[in-house]
Amino acid sequence: MRHVITALVQNEPGVLAQVAGMFAARGFNIDSLVVGRTEDPALSRMTIVVVGDDKVLEQVRKQLGKLIPVVKVRDFEVVDYVERDLMLIRIHTPPEKRPEVVELVNLFRGRVVDVARTSMLVELSGTEDKVEAFIDLVRPYGIRELARTGVIAMSRGQQRNGAAEKEDA
Repeated sequence: MRHVITALVQNEPGVLAQVAGMFAARGFNIDSLVVGRTEDPALSRMTIVVVGDDKVLEQVRKQLGKLIPVVKVRDFEVVDYVERDLMLIRIHTPPEKRPEVVELVNLFRGRVVDVARTSMLVELSGTEDKVEAFIDLVRPYGIRELARTGVIAMSRGQQRNGAAEKEDA
């Protein structure tokens, strides 16, 4: 089962290595890991996608909560949330194929951000499933290059005093 969790961590050198080391030492596999600054310059948010059963998720949450630079751990198992994955993809598009590719980009609400003689650079964001579906559809044209951010997530709506979150720290 796929689980999305976030960890609010102190924004300091070595924290990412410490978290990754915790996963490796305990044999947990990270499906996706994204780290970025928050509204507070002293804190960063890690969004981690882990595949495993509920027992694995519980261990991940507990172990993350024990790390000193981790301020708060939240899992999205029991809350509604919005998730996004951003992708840049360079697709082989000779002039005669461009209209077809542009139509696919528009259907997926993507954006063409660069056009060259025989390729297009497309920006697309959405759920992992949406991004994967787009990749599958443009694969026959030829993918020259692909970069993805990994999953980021936030709970929907207004949260009051952690009402929809599980905190371990």
